[in-house]
Amino acid sequence: MPANPPVLVLTPVGRDARIAASILADSQIETRICASLEETLPLLDQAQCLVVAEEALTSADRSGLAAWLENQPAWSDFPIVLLVMRGTEFDRRLAFLDRYLIVLERPFLASSLANSVRSALRARARQLEVKSYIEQKQVVADRQKLLIRELHHRVKNTLANVRAMMGATARSSGTIEDFMTDFSARLVSLADTHSMLTDDYWQTASLKKLLAGELRHYETRDKPRIALEGPDVALVADLAIPVGMAFHELASNSSKFGSLSHPKGRLEVSWSVGSAGDARIVNLDWRERDGPVVEPPKRRGFGTTLLEKVVTVQCDAKVALNYHREGLHFNMALPLRDTRLVPAYS
Repeated sequence: MPANPPVLVLTPVGRDARIAASILADSQIETRICASLEETLPLLDQAQCLVVAEEALTSADRSGLAAWLENQPAWSDFPIVLLVMRGTEFDRRLAFLDRYLIVLERPFLASSLANSVRSALRARARQLEVKSYIEQKQVVADRQKLLIRELHHRVKNTLANVRAMMGATARSSGTIEDFMTDFSARLVSLADTHSMLTDDYWQTASLKKLLAGELRHYETRDKPRIALEGPDVALVADLAIPVGMAFHELASNSSKFGSLSHPKGRLEVSWSVGSAGDARIVNLDWRERDGPVVEPPKRRGFGTTLLEKVVTVQCDAKVALNYHREGLHFNMALPLRDTRLVPAYS
């Protein structure tokens, strides 16, 4: 017998239960015979219909059944096929069943019982379809609320990033022209990262694509000098934006003062994924070679601040920026975050 048959049969007098179950079995309707209302109540949540004799209710404590029916969700009208004796008046003590009832007078034809139960099961199936529709609508509504909150969060973060970029660029620019050039380039980089994220419905951005997007302007076709090597790594938006900005600053600095400013200069960027406890860590190594002799900067610009402060704080990363004479060496240990869309705010 199935653990959760769709139809419960509560007709405790004589052979009624066995006869009803046999009739329904002939119509391929699975049943479970219950000996009492007390036994029936815990099974109602998994059932789709109840066939019950009037005397099984009038002789029992009906309060539990009344409470269960009253507490059904809005989509549910649990169907009950009530077996009554022909020619008798309806017992008003069972009035609480009114909206759920299909009344069948005894004695009845086998086809009458089978048709009544089939009708009840069809009604229940429609109710379950409504339940599924309501649940799907709720999932969509919850998702929409989450996306609106996420959008609000991202817009605030983006505006804060733009404001920080503007202030830092203004402080490090000698002329209005310098400011316009540097600030425009940083905005374009930020916009490229945003485009990558929105293409993936604001889920993730590929670390390799972020690097390739920033460095493609400096590659030479005849003799490639930029090498990128590492596994596919997806960065959530909270990591992708500051990391993408960091790559822009490194690439821009290299094109002005480092290996990418020299025809024979080379850049090697490699990364791997390891672990520290339960966390997954991306270890990235940016190494410049064969460019001009490197000297430590005399002042801290926006790029240095971004690498050493912003990436460290926003991404919980460990960074090392070394100005070796033979070429800049940057290392970053970046903890990865869950790629599911889970906002980090309330």
